[in-house]
This record gives sequence, structure tokens and C-alpha cells, in this order.
Amino acid sequence: QVRLVESGGGLVQPGGSLRRSCAASGSFTSLNAMVWHRQAPGKQRELVAEMVSGVTATYSDSVKGRFTISRDSAKNMAYLQMNSLKPEDTAVYYCRLLTPVADYWGQGTQVTVSS
Repeated sequence: QVRLVESGGGLVQPGGSLRRSCAASGSFTSLNAMVWHRQAPGKQRELVAEMVSGVTATYSDSVKGRFTISRDSAKNMAYLQMNSLKPEDTAVYYCRLLTPVADYWGQGTQVTVSS
């Protein structure tokens, strides 16, 4: 059974930075994508960043140039570095591990950007 455990959320002032972490435990294929999503109050869940097989990274237009997704495959860790945070980045952030046969989600963690 694969489990994703997230950490690194919290409260930050506009313009500040946070790093989200996602630890994956269990057995899964290396052919996978790690994805970060977020959901703000009253809005649909949106894809923020995605990294396929630890190589190719894509970002939503709203975070491009400010957020960076990375992975440490040896430690089964994924990260989302969030810089220049804005109040509109306030949301619950989720990590997600996609394989050809399975779809796993972390528990979600609140990120609040406010002065």
C-alpha cells in the first residue's frame, strides 16, 4: 500500500516562501508522475505543478516562475518550493502520485498567505 505524507504548510506573509514536502512510502513503479494540486475555498481543485518520471516539469500559468517542483527519487520525496507567494495562493495543497495503474493522494495541508 502506497502512502503519501505531506508537510511544510502554514502561514506566510505575501512575498514570502514555503517549501512543501511529500514523502511516499510503499512500492510503486518508477514510471510515475508526481503532481501538486491545490483547492481554494469555493473553487475547483487545480493542478499546480507536475513532474513526470522525475524529468519533465510543467506548471500552471498562475505559478510559473514562482513555484518549482522537484524530486529525490532515492528518498521517494517530492517537493514544491513556493516563492513570491501571493494571497491568491491561499489553498489546501495536495500531493498526488500517478502510475499507469494507480492514483494516490496525500492528506492535504493548508497554506495561507496573509499579512
